[in-house]
Amino acid sequence: MRPELIHHGSTDLLIPRPADGEVWDPETIHTHFFECAVPAAGISIFTYIRYLPAFGVCQGGVLIYQGLDNVVLSDLAFQDYRLAMPWPAIDGNSFTTTNGLRIEFVEPGRVAHITFRSPDGGTSIDVVATAITQLAVRGHVLPDESVNRAATSGGSEQFLRYVGKLVLNGKSYDVDCNWIRDRSWRQVRRETRESSLHPPLCWTPVYFDEDFAFNQMGFESPDTDPPWKAAFDIPDGAPTHVFAWVSRKGEVRGVTRIHRRETERHPIYLHPLKMELEIEDDRGDVSFVKGEAIAFSPLPQWYNVSTHESLMCWEDDRGKVGYGPAQTIWNWKAQQAMRHARSVTLPGSGSA
Repeated sequence: MRPELIHHGSTDLLIPRPADGEVWDPETIHTHFFECAVPAAGISIFTYIRYLPAFGVCQGGVLIYQGLDNVVLSDLAFQDYRLAMPWPAIDGNSFTTTNGLRIEFVEPGRVAHITFRSPDGGTSIDVVATAITQLAVRGHVLPDESVNRAATSGGSEQFLRYVGKLVLNGKSYDVDCNWIRDRSWRQVRRETRESSLHPPLCWTPVYFDEDFAFNQMGFESPDTDPPWKAAFDIPDGAPTHVFAWVSRKGEVRGVTRIHRRETERHPIYLHPLKMELEIEDDRGDVSFVKGEAIAFSPLPQWYNVSTHESLMCWEDDRGKVGYGPAQTIWNWKAQQAMRHARSVTLPGSGSA
């Protein structure tokens, strides 16, 4: 196992704040993200805490979407997501937000317990997440975050088996899935108009089985003629991924090449609903996967850019099926470049 690709479990508990008299960049963030799903019902369960340590506040909560016909936030099956809350209550290894989302690291790096109950009791989450891959190192999420990294910045990702119960608007569902979680600590995530001026990025973690899982954050390969191509100068042969890794038979490996092609996009949001990826790891092993969305929604977790998510059903080149989220993010430059690709005519647009 390559130790430089694996984090210690104690990093789960890192949410430092400035010491007395110390000044941090106001856009410094920490995050805790856990997500699971009920694929048979087309339901995705998104839980997130975003810490703003320079201000001593946080934001986040619970977003649950079902099906493909979600257009605005209020279309979601359930949402309690707040942009300004006090710093979470900390009790040992547990973190609890004002709106009731609680993340307890029963065994940091390996086991977490995620709970939530809405004020009316109609919606609740009670799941235990147990690691099925190691805690993989992730340097940063967005390309421009690399410029603002500090020596103490970090990030991690891990696949877990989530088992428990979801009650959604009074209806009960069993949760039993293999899904992702990730986190960042002391990363500077700019929100200026000049930040995030990159092609549309898509994050696609999926666990198939103990022999193969992968994750990547990257843009569609320019040779597929994506609708944003004219707006960005991508050199021939340049990597299309910001970060990526694979797990083969439990061994985490780096990735040297990804080729991603979108074959169907949302008619309004242009989020990929179908896509194909070819992944080559640092040992030269190559895998091919294709995926199709079975649920979709715009999500508000980064409110200064366009962010969307779909619940994807994936198939790999062995015929194995897995499920996972596909999250997209882009700024105004990419959006303006892609508007022509919408397949519906909006009032005042003058074109499809």
